[in-house]
Amino acid sequence: MIRINLLGVAKPKRGKRAAAAAASIPGEGPNPVMVLVVATVLAVVGIGGWYWWLDSEAVKIAADLQKANIENQRLAQVKVRFEEQQKQADMYKRRIDVITQLRQNQKGPIELLNMVGNTVNNTEAVWLNSMVERGNNIEIEGMALSNTAVANLITNLQKGGFFKTVEIKETIQDEKLKEMQAFIFTLTCERVSEPAPAAAAPGKS
Repeated sequence: MIRINLLGVAKPKRGKRAAAAAASIPGEGPNPVMVLVVATVLAVVGIGGWYWWLDSEAVKIAADLQKANIENQRLAQVKVRFEEQQKQADMYKRRIDVITQLRQNQKGPIELLNMVGNTVNNTEAVWLNSMVERGNNIEIEGMALSNTAVANLITNLQKGGFFKTVEIKETIQDEKLKEMQAFIFTLTCERVSEPAPAAAAPGKS
């Protein structure tokens, strides 16, 4: 019987040769060109995304830097105004201190004179002849009818609050007065820096 192959394909041989021939035919796998194209596209997309992120960060940093510069300029102006106001405040304070000091300097001698005058007037048997300022000391010269009267004057001056110490510099009996005994005395009084509240001056009996 004669067999005719109408397909025109050689009939595979059986056995080991047929199996070897079938193994030599390449199978289906990934196309290298396609893999390269996909890798390239992914790399381009990744690099583009990275550059986009860097550009966004640069824009953000530039905006923050501009805001910081504006804030620094505002704070600098505020600092300048504050320093000007502080200088004016210091100047006004110095003026007030000078005026206060002048008032105290004017007030001090007046109060001192009033205190000494009132103390002498309210101390029995003493009279004031002169009062001289010598640095931080005051020399008081007067006349008294007794040493006891001079001692009372010293005690009353110390109570006035203006003197730290009151000492007798000298006391001399006045020879001009024949009908009565009198003493000419000189007191040295050291002033305090800040007068203490004065006690009530004793009255003459």
